[in-house]
Amino acid sequence: MASKLATVSRHVLPSGLTILIETLPYVRSVALGYYLRSGSAVESEEHGGASHFLEHLVFKGTATRSTSDIARIIDILGGDVDAFTGKEYTSFYAHVLDEQVNTALDLLTDIVVSPRFSQADLESERSVILEEIKMVEDTPDDLVHEIFVTAFWPDHPLGRPILGTADTVTRLGRDQILAHYAETFHPANMIFCASGNVRPEQLIPFLEKSFPADDRMPQRRDWPAPLPNQHVMLRAKRELEQVHLCLGSRGFPQQGNERFAAALFNGILGGGMSSRLFQRIREKEGLVYTVMSYHNGYLNGGYEAVYAACAPRNLKRVLDLTLDEMRAIKQRGATPEELGAAKLHLKGSILLSLESTVSRMSGIVRQEYYFGRQFTPDEIIRQIEAVTLDDIQEVARIIVDPASLSLTLLGNLKSPGVSTDMLRAAVA
Repeated sequence: MASKLATVSRHVLPSGLTILIETLPYVRSVALGYYLRSGSAVESEEHGGASHFLEHLVFKGTATRSTSDIARIIDILGGDVDAFTGKEYTSFYAHVLDEQVNTALDLLTDIVVSPRFSQADLESERSVILEEIKMVEDTPDDLVHEIFVTAFWPDHPLGRPILGTADTVTRLGRDQILAHYAETFHPANMIFCASGNVRPEQLIPFLEKSFPADDRMPQRRDWPAPLPNQHVMLRAKRELEQVHLCLGSRGFPQQGNERFAAALFNGILGGGMSSRLFQRIREKEGLVYTVMSYHNGYLNGGYEAVYAACAPRNLKRVLDLTLDEMRAIKQRGATPEELGAAKLHLKGSILLSLESTVSRMSGIVRQEYYFGRQFTPDEIIRQIEAVTLDDIQEVARIIVDPASLSLTLLGNLKSPGVSTDMLRAAVA
């Protein structure tokens, strides 16, 4: 079946595997990978971290390759072979020269289709993941975001940490890992994508052979929209010199019609060096080294957050200035100059990403996952250009929400010094 994007062909095998191939004859590389329509959000609470555990384990060996065999092939390829686990999907991908595409495809398919899951490998990788969890605990600018999301969506799969917890990872057994693999690695739950100097006829026959028709019914778990839990939370960490803060509120789903206005609002608020928060809090007042905002959207919900790190004595001032700028955009909107600059920045980042086959592959998969179709760059640019100042103020009124605005603090503090009532009053 042809895609709306002329350079992308779309095929669905009898097994259910979706194949997306973008042919770019003017480049010398190919990015290719498997994407599972599942991540940490499909896990039960007691099996937290199973998807990420699987992501590690498939590289430990297959029915025909040892760990060292896999490592040797990765080195020979000379490009990148990697994987990641997200909340909603998991990826195994490679970026190689076009002459190495068959070797990369064979390796990626082998680790996805035939992982060996030995007990010795499981125990070895369990130790690695427990160290990874400790590393996050020792990285406050990562940890504060994890704590915020867990508190913001406490009873929802999207609120759980991707890595799991030390308790859940310690309890995961081989039988549970095998069951999770059988449930999530079904061909109908997978998207294969390639972008670069490659043609469909080079890849599809191999994929058809590797993924024959499968009689098993694919299992997909849906989840409802998460409901925000307003909170002010302090986690004391006496050894830290700075207080790390995450101030967040409700946002929009990834596929929502408001996504471009939300992205532009975020750019104006704290998405770059010319943003209001960066200019006022860092450049004018010199209170922080890092201050930024971001919007995370998922299938059924999203949130907007501001992150900053500062000396404890500056915390109140940083919070006051942040809340002041959020309230100002909500009440008075943005300026034409701000909206114009945000549009140029967003368009530039999108168009420049098209020069990378890895970015193109990722974008093609995300559009398939969230929309079931491909958008041309011109379509995307038109939607960005269509956003008005009224649209910015409208999304600001939704995002800067007194009923959901929440704060997580991490650092050497005895008390937060702020309450949910104070947050509500600050942006009402």
